[in-house]
Amino acid sequence: MESTALLIAASLNAGTVLAIASLGLLINEKAGIVNLGAEGMMLCAALAGFATVVHTGSTVAGFAAGMAAGALLAAIFGVLVIWLNTNQYATGLALSLFGGGFSAFAGTSYVQEKLPEQSQFAIPVLADIPFLGNALFKHHPMVYVCIGLTLALIWFLWRTRAGLVLRSVGESPESAHALGYPVRRIRLLAVVAGGALCGLAGAYVSTVYTPLWVEGMIAGKGWIALALTTFATWRPARVLLGAYLFGGVTMLQFHLQGIGVQVPSQFLTMMPYLATVVVLVLISRNPTWIRINMPASIGKPFYPGS
Repeated sequence: MESTALLIAASLNAGTVLAIASLGLLINEKAGIVNLGAEGMMLCAALAGFATVVHTGSTVAGFAAGMAAGALLAAIFGVLVIWLNTNQYATGLALSLFGGGFSAFAGTSYVQEKLPEQSQFAIPVLADIPFLGNALFKHHPMVYVCIGLTLALIWFLWRTRAGLVLRSVGESPESAHALGYPVRRIRLLAVVAGGALCGLAGAYVSTVYTPLWVEGMIAGKGWIALALTTFATWRPARVLLGAYLFGGVTMLQFHLQGIGVQVPSQFLTMMPYLATVVVLVLISRNPTWIRINMPASIGKPFYPGS
């Protein structure tokens, strides 16, 4: 029972990284923009967050620095693809490559640095409940913030006028433009907000999830987050559940090793990525389902004069 509770706790912790990044990418895609640079943004944000905590000792400041780094890179990406109409996929890939190279270069002096000891978090009373306490109520506050972000995004997208405008920009930018909405500015705001959430996820990785700095430490989580938005058919609640599912698959490798299951470590390491490919293949068998849920203008440029 205890090992199962620890597996659930580890799955929630691992899933939080994917969920926050995926929620940011979902905001982008609801506005009709595909950003393949999530991996690079998360790497730069991880470095920014880690360096900030090293110099200030404040995890909150680290989160803010990570969000600022992610938002800045996303803003550059947004200007290129929204105003200059560069190809979204090529620009996103370039951003991902840039982020990987820049973070490796700029982070060399932080490889041996250590962060201050962090206090253990627990929700009073609930943390003492057998099994459930260890599984659900002894997490970093960001785990619960992630759940709150999901609920807030659901409310924003389907219960507010601003959310309706954002979705209309993603579905039919020409119609939104004809009604007088500044499509380009709305898309840029969505891209920056999504970048900030990717940055928050990256900073969480380097300051809480694995509190250290190592080159390439995001290890494909940005790409899994991208796949997760499709897996969840652009629904925030499904993003959260899918993130916990992928988090569980990620942590299962360590759980199996811990109980002595004789499985090659290379196979266990590739399980999260294998699960991602399998899920995308299964979803792609029903293209109608994806077409109904996918924003109609996703990945397409918008020309105001057309």
